[in-house]
Amino acid sequence: MLSDVTRILESIEHGDPKAADKLLPLVYEELRKLAAARMANEPPNQTLQPTALMHEAWLRLVGNSNPNFSGRAHFFGAAAEAMRIILIDNARRKHSQRHGGDRHRVDLECIEVAGPGDDDQLLAVNEALDKLSAIHAAQAEVVKLRCFVGMTNIEVAQALCLSERTAKYYWTHARAWLIHEINATRITK
Repeated sequence: MLSDVTRILESIEHGDPKAADKLLPLVYEELRKLAAARMANEPPNQTLQPTALMHEAWLRLVGNSNPNFSGRAHFFGAAAEAMRIILIDNARRKHSQRHGGDRHRVDLECIEVAGPGDDDQLLAVNEALDKLSAIHAAQAEVVKLRCFVGMTNIEVAQALCLSERTAKYYWTHARAWLIHEINATRITK
């Protein structure tokens, strides 16, 4: 299957307009499992379901334009980013309906960094992740794959062509940086 996915991604990169249609059946279950993992911590009355998250991410990936992916890592990185944006938009929509609210302490050791639990936590993590992206883009990509796609350090290392040790270092450093940034932002507000 991996070779088929790689071949189709290469076809997409070369502008084959029908290649995206061939890609979905090959990656559907994997994307759905990743979306389900992201949605596992949601309350039972959540309106956004894993299948809906995966479909929305797919539409953002291939939408109206001809997508251009330079390989498996780029594709899953784009999928992680699409899921992150969807979850953030959903949290912002909910947050705006509440018209504010107190800021809450975010302990990244006890929660998944961007698990779709508390909307305030998700928004705080997103804001900090945007700042991290500007100064440590590779580490931010590790966070996106770990938190929004649900990959392990080993899977992240393979997807980003890093050593497992480097992926683990990036994850540890990024998590510490995010905790510091979120705490510093909370203090100044």
